[in-house]
Amino acid sequence: MVEGISSFRGPVTSNDWCEKNYVYSSYVAEFFNTMSNITSILLAFVDLINALRQRFEKRFSILHISNIILAVGSLLYHATLQHMQQLGDETPMVWEMLFAFLHPVLLALLKYNADLFSGPCTPVADLLVSIWSCICSYHALVRFGIGFKVHYLILCLLCIPRIYKYYIHTKDRRAKLLARLYLVSVFIASLCWLYDRICCDTIPRWRFNPQGHALWYFFMGFSSYLANTFLMFCRAKQLGWNPKAINFMGVFPYVKVQKPKTQ
Repeated sequence: MVEGISSFRGPVTSNDWCEKNYVYSSYVAEFFNTMSNITSILLAFVDLINALRQRFEKRFSILHISNIILAVGSLLYHATLQHMQQLGDETPMVWEMLFAFLHPVLLALLKYNADLFSGPCTPVADLLVSIWSCICSYHALVRFGIGFKVHYLILCLLCIPRIYKYYIHTKDRRAKLLARLYLVSVFIASLCWLYDRICCDTIPRWRFNPQGHALWYFFMGFSSYLANTFLMFCRAKQLGWNPKAINFMGVFPYVKVQKPKTQ
């Protein structure tokens, strides 16, 4: 929404949202949308430290780092409202979901063929990465907005069966609560996003802007943290690490493992 202090960056070249631009600073276009990404960065960093400290597999570190990159990209996008920074927000979204879906597929295939480069894994990996690259490249050139969103939604839906499979096989009550809280946070975040888009034309006439898009980032930061923490618990259970879902100070959940002495 183009109002407020003038910007040294020039005109907006990306999608604009319902928050007034450059109200608090000529350096930050959408203040609340920008600051709300700090939650995602901090939570992903906590997950990364926990994964490194307890020596989880490297793929979890990559997943947490991709969350940080995604949040930083979103922060820069809303701070600048420039097309290049918008791509820095949207491309990591697909990258992260592709990794979340592709990695378990490769693991399943590797059980039957240990050769990643000549076995059945190669066509699957090549196909998904090629589709991702083509859509992202096309979107960067001609702003393939609807197609990009549909592509991202499909990747998200492909990851749901994996979460559901882990959920029904998990007996730990606190771990299952992580999965339920993840779904609740995603639902609330989606409502905030839809509300911000649907009411965008009427929000300027209100005395108070509820900042629906900023709340979307806030709740999605928690949903990513909860989902990744739940996946870490399930993986530790598979490896026989005796994981426990513990609440720090009775509120903040994290996974603590107790590995066998041989590990």
